[in-house]
Amino acid sequence: MSVVVGDRVLAGPHGDLRVRVYEPAADAGRVAGLVWAHGGAFMHGDLDMPEADWVARSLADVGVVVVSVEYRLAPEFDYRDPAGSAAVGGVRFPVASEEVTFAYGWARDAGLGVGPERWSLGGASAGGNLAAGASLRLRDAGGPQPRSVVLAYPVAHYELPTPSPELAAKIAALPPERNFPPEAMRAMGANYLGPSDLPVSPYAHPGGQDLRGLPPTLVVTSDHDALRSSGEAYAAELAAAGVDVLLVREDSTYHGHLNEPDTAGAARSIARLATWLTVDGLVGTPHEAPHQHDATPPPAELVETRVSTSSTSEEDRPETEAAAR
Repeated sequence: MSVVVGDRVLAGPHGDLRVRVYEPAADAGRVAGLVWAHGGAFMHGDLDMPEADWVARSLADVGVVVVSVEYRLAPEFDYRDPAGSAAVGGVRFPVASEEVTFAYGWARDAGLGVGPERWSLGGASAGGNLAAGASLRLRDAGGPQPRSVVLAYPVAHYELPTPSPELAAKIAALPPERNFPPEAMRAMGANYLGPSDLPVSPYAHPGGQDLRGLPPTLVVTSDHDALRSSGEAYAAELAAAGVDVLLVREDSTYHGHLNEPDTAGAARSIARLATWLTVDGLVGTPHEAPHQHDATPPPAELVETRVSTSSTSEEDRPETEAAAR
């Protein structure tokens, strides 16, 4: 299937916001939509990197309209030598978070051939953080939510959760250029947030927040990846909050494996994302949100069954009591 690609400049919440729209051919079916945010430690990355362009083209090839967001980046610095590198220029939270949220609202109403209820929101690594934070914003705003959220090896926590013994052994074997030690992750988080005396917003790092009522979520993690502990913990937090969630660890992969399109792991992950986005039977529905005080009632047929089985006529009661004795 051929893919039609075009850039658009939106009047975003912080000025011009460029997005790249990937559409299936005009005569092809459009079965779903996805607003996608690339990764890059909040300070790197663009619309041309494989994690953005290859992912979007691959999904558009199976009928998914993809809006890839060129959100504004934080200042660049060397996270392996934070004290020796200057962080200048760029923007801080909440700019990128608000831009991804805005792009979702635009895509949903842009008339791109996908029904509003068919749009999902997703991202990879830092982009996964932005997508997860945007889903919290949309929930709290009380408006329409995405059909689902799709996260690839996301960094959802400011402090990485403690890895399991299995993961710790794999982290210890990583080469330095593949590793993200806790001090480096703290430096990247601080660079993204910037200096502030204000309380940290729940939308900055959604891990550990109130996650009730969020859309069904797919989390794909990389096998040999220090950040896997964040993706795994976030999936567990979603499940504990009553959110429908599917967690998959992509075997024999490093962090950022969607930037390696020639690898088997990247191909498997794309197939997983495509299936999740296009097959309705895999995705549940949002459940109780924080502002809802009543639990979802049981199906009517269960209520009727319970009433009929619990009510016993006067003439039946003696026989029932005798049987019980």
